[in-house]
Amino acid sequence: MVKLLVFLGNPGKAYEKTRHNVGWMVCDYAYPSASWSQKFNGQIAQVENKRLLKPHTYMNESGKSVRSCMDYFDYAVQEVLVVHDDLELPFGTIRMQCGGGLQGHNGLKSIKSHIQDDGFIRLRIGIGRPKHGSVSSFVLQRFSPEEEISLPLILDKARYMLSDDIYTLPVTNTLV
Repeated sequence: MVKLLVFLGNPGKAYEKTRHNVGWMVCDYAYPSASWSQKFNGQIAQVENKRLLKPHTYMNESGKSVRSCMDYFDYAVQEVLVVHDDLELPFGTIRMQCGGGLQGHNGLKSIKSHIQDDGFIRLRIGIGRPKHGSVSSFVLQRFSPEEEISLPLILDKARYMLSDDIYTLPVTNTLV
């Protein structure tokens, strides 16, 4: 059973609506009335039987926050679900999986490095790949106006994937 939901993003207004912050967007959409406190180098909240964590260490150091929280509450890696942006999935594709490659995602690399395990569950939110230019610039840009129109539908699908009922399904489900 998932006990800790980790939502990856970067703190600060400059990053608020960027592709790299889609994890935080999912959190704010799915849990709009969560009561947050500062702890574990991030923000933490409790909603029913699970905790929500938004690391504030910037993406590349997310693992520090996750490790601190896991140690404090004695969570096993199988009890952690990480919500993050994914360049390898087309925009709007959502997949849940357990373990797997890190696809060059610095937030996932940091988590694996700090907890010494990559067996956590992932909710991958597809942001697509840049047609030209660097990946780092692309993930730190806002969604296009056309993509922003679709965001509420994508966030709604992600919220559904985080509902307790979905945990009884195989973790390889895909919603497009």
